[in-house]
Amino acid sequence: MKIGHGFHATMTARPGEGDALVELLLDAPVTSHQDCLVFLVGRSASNSDIVHVTEGWTSREAHSDFFASAAAQAYTARFAPLLAHDPRYADEVPVGGKVALG
Repeated sequence: MKIGHGFHATMTARPGEGDALVELLLDAPVTSHQDCLVFLVGRSASNSDIVHVTEGWTSREAHSDFFASAAAQAYTARFAPLLAHDPRYADEVPVGGKVALG
């Protein structure tokens, strides 16, 4: 499958909430969705409360349809108490690479 839509999000957790934010992200329902081809969670090396997410989807429509669902809305609502401010988003379409996490 080809990635047709993607983005990169940077989230800043409230002080000390970075671990909880990462845990929530790693348990995302999107990881089992057939149209989500890339879902990567990373952290800032200098500030563990700054968390990055990169997503790649088959299409913009697939992404929109998933996040319009009741399950996705309930999931994303759980972020609010953990965040210091709104996430920053940037357009990004993953085109290749390698992930080898142990």
